Amino acid sequence: MTKFMFAYHGGGGAPQNPEEAAAEMAKWEAWLGSMGQKCHDMGAPVGMSKTVSAGSVADNGGANPLSGYSIVEAASVEEACEMAKGCPIVESGNGTVEVAPIMEM
Repeated sequence: MTKFMFAYHGGGGAPQNPEEAAAEMAKWEAWLGSMGQKCHDMGAPVGMSKTVSAGSVADNGGANPLSGYSIVEAASVEEACEMAKGCPIVESGNGTVEVAPIMEM
């Protein structure tokens, strides 16, 4: 089994009230919980990033801003992609999930 990083892009933005936040969190917990032992790290949302290059630091979030991450385990990249299809931001149409194998060093 290989570990994969799910890198989340997009989403619906910050919840407007505590009820909306709780409902959104419940969706994520249900989806990640449905993976059982295959979910190694539920991850977390992330704030706006900075892009560091040889000559500067840009406060722009990069070309495709990251909104969060999780670490899962799957037998193949195809299985990991199938798992990612159930992500709340994919199902809502408000974002995407980038699936990348974590290389063993």
